Amino acid sequence: MPPIDWRQPRPHWRRCRDRPSAWARPVHSAMSAPPTLSGLLHIAIKTADLAATRAFYIDVLGLEEMHRPDFGYPGAWIGLPGPGPIFHIYAGGPALGPSGKAPSGTAAIDHVSVTASGYHSFIARLHAHNIPFREFIVPGTPLWQLFAYDPSGVQIELTFDSRNEEGPPPDLSDGRRYVAGESFFVPR
Repeated sequence: MPPIDWRQPRPHWRRCRDRPSAWARPVHSAMSAPPTLSGLLHIAIKTADLAATRAFYIDVLGLEEMHRPDFGYPGAWIGLPGPGPIFHIYAGGPALGPSGKAPSGTAAIDHVSVTASGYHSFIARLHAHNIPFREFIVPGTPLWQLFAYDPSGVQIELTFDSRNEEGPPPDLSDGRRYVAGESFFVPR
């Protein structure tokens, strides 16, 4: 292969503004694709109680524990077959803040939303595990929602397409209706 003469222009290159005699590769060219996001890979959650948090995602939400590499500290990867782990739960070590305790809540992130089916079955499951929850209907859409907190105070939103659900719509009475910004988290 002959050596490349870098002084010669390339069709996908342009002249540098500050050095007209030099050529520079553009940000996007036929040789490189533009940067693109393609999806959310996972949510990482710190916890002070790995067993309770693991049980919430597996027993209450019905997700599965998946293979997790050995990072040298306790944790669990929990998700769905196919898409894979969506929640990376970790405890001890890096989960502990400067005070030696894992933080709780979602800070600037209000909640994590996942699609679901079986609205009334989820309500029964939340009741069976004594987990407080709130209900909502997204205005102008067929979407029903349930909001609950995991043991670390992370608010989870389950979103259902009501066209695929049976039974009565969400209870929007006072104390049952979800109100954005109003926490109902009760530490255990």
